[in-house]
Amino acid sequence: MADITRRLGWRHLRGAPTAHVRHHHSGRLVHDGPGLSFWYRSLTAALSEVPVDDRELAMTFHARTADFQDVAVQATVTYRIGDPALASARLDFSIDPDTGIWRGAPLEQLGTLLTETAQQHALAVLARTPLASALVDGVGAVRDRIAAGLAAEPRLPATGIEVVAVRVVALRPEPEVERALRTPAREQIQQEADRATYERRAVAVERERTIAENELASQIELARREERLVEQRGANTRREAEEGAAADKVRAEAEASRAVRLAEAEAARQVALADAEARRTERLAEAEATRTARLAAAEADRAVRLAHAEAEAAREVGEARAQAQAAWLRVHADVDVAVLHALTGTRLAENLPHIDSVTVSPDVLTGLLSRLGGAPSAGRREPGVADGTPPGGRA
Repeated sequence: MADITRRLGWRHLRGAPTAHVRHHHSGRLVHDGPGLSFWYRSLTAALSEVPVDDRELAMTFHARTADFQDVAVQATVTYRIGDPALASARLDFSIDPDTGIWRGAPLEQLGTLLTETAQQHALAVLARTPLASALVDGVGAVRDRIAAGLAAEPRLPATGIEVVAVRVVALRPEPEVERALRTPAREQIQQEADRATYERRAVAVERERTIAENELASQIELARREERLVEQRGANTRREAEEGAAADKVRAEAEASRAVRLAEAEAARQVALADAEARRTERLAEAEATRTARLAAAEADRAVRLAHAEAEAAREVGEARAQAQAAWLRVHADVDVAVLHALTGTRLAENLPHIDSVTVSPDVLTGLLSRLGGAPSAGRREPGVADGTPPGGRA
């Protein structure tokens, strides 16, 4: 379809290289050719656009064979418009000056013309051909007849149409008829398959028989070899028994010799152990005697040292006591008799057993008070003090 542009009451048309444009103005042809581009006024212009490229027309129609079987024909016709001026004169290829769209349907008219013409010639050739022949050789025959018929059709050149090629894609019968036609071939194929199966089974049986014969011959040969094997095994067993007896004899002699050597070695070992034990016992006794003598000497020395230490300690203790006693006497030599009496009572109380309670009678208390009141004079000495004897009469 051509491109049309509007500019201030004018129209500009730009055609495609595969479209032949014819421009008439007031009945006069102004522009004519493919791929044109020009300005025009829509009110005074008459435009036609004729496609000049090759076009494919697919068609499918039904036909009846000589044996009254329906078949479907699928074909394709390739054509082009060789004379655009003649085609635009016979068919309406005019376009709208404002939109560039065809006012009619010229391509549909061409398709109807080509389809009906091709269908007419195909029906004529299939009506005289049986179904089997049509399925085998019908494609070529129908194609040739359609091509010849379209070439001889006078209306096509008068319309400016050229047929480029004719192709018949397929001839198909009805599904039921097609299945019925396939049945013999399927049966034949099945028979061939069955025959191949039977032949394969026969070959397999023959091979199985051959295998069975081979197995039987192998079993017979194996039985003979088994018999020879049993004989050989018996001979081997006898030989093994003889060799085993000889080996047992040698083994027994070796065991006896080994036992004797072991007994002798054990006796020598026991003697050596006894001697070693005696020497060990003797060394232990000597060591024990030496240790005992050393311990006795050490114990005697320790006892002597302890005796000397105890004597020295006793002497030092006696000297300490004598010195303490002398110091005590020196301290109490000039002390008053009453104080000495008090100290004596204190020492006595320390040495007395435990007393829970003391009962003092009035008579005793009176005597004590009177004695305390009539204390001796300072120049008077209690007995035993002047001569250095401590109270209680202890030296």
